[in-house]
Amino acid sequence: MDELDFSGKTVLVVGGSSGIGNGIAQAFRRKGATVHVAGTRASAADYAGSPDSQLDGLNYHRIDAGNTEEIEAFAPPFDRLDVLVLSQGQVLYKRQEFKTPAFKQVVDVNMTSLMTFAEKFYAMLKASQGSIITISSTAAFHAVRGNPAYAASKAGAFGLTRTLGDAWARDGIRVNGIAPGFVATKMTRVTTDHPERKEAAIDRIPLGRFGTPTDMAGVALFLASPLAAYVIGQTIPVDGGLTL
Repeated sequence: MDELDFSGKTVLVVGGSSGIGNGIAQAFRRKGATVHVAGTRASAADYAGSPDSQLDGLNYHRIDAGNTEEIEAFAPPFDRLDVLVLSQGQVLYKRQEFKTPAFKQVVDVNMTSLMTFAEKFYAMLKASQGSIITISSTAAFHAVRGNPAYAASKAGAFGLTRTLGDAWARDGIRVNGIAPGFVATKMTRVTTDHPERKEAAIDRIPLGRFGTPTDMAGVALFLASPLAAYVIGQTIPVDGGLTL
């Protein structure tokens, strides 16, 4: 038996149109799952040419994760869900997050929407005895000098994962999370495109390199599989040793 075979399973990756979420979505597809992804652009074609996006073989849906009403109104084209991956995320630079409207915008996407999606698909996941995987950040464990909303929302995701893991284990839903370290995606280009910042960031990582979406995907597959059947409410740092 291959515990990482997801044939016959249905997976939804919110934020699966690019970056870490896209890497996770494609990993589940390669393991046999039918994979749906949600992103912010009007159609999959709008991601053509983006180096962080590979939507071949995925079913695309436009959902604004910052809009609770839009999430609640989404009519899924599936009646079974085995794995829900919550990889949506936003960060605003140049000290925008110190202003309340921008702070609220980031928190709505990075934390509030996690609960909204989890609640929306609770019944399907209970029926399938499925799994939820949140994508937090190692920013949950340390200060992020210019981004108070990002840091607070990722710490909130960590706490929500523990609480839902405890609350919903009795319903057969396993809730766990991943806390990526420094992963080279469009969200981190403010550093990766800046030679001095890039070098300083790599110097802080014991493995000596940035992470990749593939690094995150391996842990997501594990958490959704029977191999993690006794893992509940945990957020696993996948950071090359950054938080050590």
